[in-house]
Amino acid sequence: MSASPLPPAPFVHANGAAIPAIGFGTWTLNGERCVEAVGWALQAGYRHIDTAARYENEVEVGEALRVSGLARDEIFVTTKVWWTDIAPGALERSAEASLGRLGLDQVDLLLIHWPNPAVPLAASTAALCRTRKLGLARHVGVSNYPSAMLDEAVRLASEPLVANQVEYHPFLDQGPVRRACGRHGMALTAYAPLGRASAVRDPTLARIAAAHGRSVPQIILRWHMQQPGIVAIPRSGSREHIVQNLDVFGFALSDEEMARISALARPDGRIIDPDFAPTWDDPSRGPPP
Repeated sequence: MSASPLPPAPFVHANGAAIPAIGFGTWTLNGERCVEAVGWALQAGYRHIDTAARYENEVEVGEALRVSGLARDEIFVTTKVWWTDIAPGALERSAEASLGRLGLDQVDLLLIHWPNPAVPLAASTAALCRTRKLGLARHVGVSNYPSAMLDEAVRLASEPLVANQVEYHPFLDQGPVRRACGRHGMALTAYAPLGRASAVRDPTLARIAAAHGRSVPQIILRWHMQQPGIVAIPRSGSREHIVQNLDVFGFALSDEEMARISALARPDGRIIDPDFAPTWDDPSRGPPP
């Protein structure tokens, strides 16, 4: 018999979307391992599942959704269009293909996975907004957009953009992007929110975790949750860790602890930086005048 699910995560409200503040990431989960892990997450109480065309696991995510027994409107499903497919026409076709693999009529949130310098921002933004007009997605947004690009995409968009999914964890200062999301009423969805394995060895995080009788990942996720407008999508293939990562709402960090965690950011803290990435913000320059 499975354990009773944890209470649901609260929602982040962004331009008409209600996004569960803790989601389950599926990057690197494939085949039966993906079906099993998403199933565990749904049993534990997750109601936000994040996938992407590039992850090559939308079929498995869709299978886990179907066998969960949960009603479609109980689960917030996000998928993403890969950067090579964001030109007008290609983007809409990619969204339709994702729906076919997921077995859904509509996703809750469709994101451009990465910007493409060969596709004008006006063109990719128009194609993204068209998917909402066509009913392929309830909401639309972007991923891996630095702050100036996000400002411009919002200006160009004919539909509200509800989220910018970016790498964010205690070792990476995303102040410029957080402020841009705040200006536009958008959520910042944090991928790699735990900063990979290096976080569990950090002495500051270990001391704060010991003081609360919690794990280091729980402390990091609590740090995310106490920042306004932040959604976190931790990934795990371990049933124990999947449950543990959702159990972050029964305690609170002090202002001093929040500041100590934020101070861990460092110039080399970025983990995901492919050769096609945009020019990232420089947090040391501070907010624009």
